[in-house]
Amino acid sequence: MHRKIVCAASAFLLAGSAAQAQNAPDTALMTRASDPALQWGPCPPVFPGDCKIAVLHGDPAKPNADVFLRVGGGYNLPPHRHTSVERIILVGGRLRVRYEGSAPTVMNAGNYAFGPAGRPHEAKCLSRTPCTLFIAFEGPVDAEAVGGPIR
Repeated sequence: MHRKIVCAASAFLLAGSAAQAQNAPDTALMTRASDPALQWGPCPPVFPGDCKIAVLHGDPAKPNADVFLRVGGGYNLPPHRHTSVERIILVGGRLRVRYEGSAPTVMNAGNYAFGPAGRPHEAKCLSRTPCTLFIAFEGPVDAEAVGGPIR
């Protein structure tokens, strides 16, 4: 059974409210993943356990939000998909990613990935340290669990 989780749930919006209050759409912003002022909130239930999100810019319930997503070393991001395109830069760690219909690939810090809207994918943080991803969404931020392994 597919279960759609919109990341704009209350915890996610709470994490984003501080960023939104400081960053109007026309305000310039520069930050780093280690900034102690970032407000990290829990990931949606489709990503249980050691997973956190910080909203960097925008409103996750609307198009064009930017987030950091951080998972612990060894964490498996289960098979899922998004209704939006996602543009990813791995900021820290080492991450194996597999999109449906593609061979798995390993990302190192500084690598870029493009995720087509609706394409199921999964990932695993291969490093002992956390994996931190910058993700830019074109549409509202959401995640839907998909059953079974990605092929």
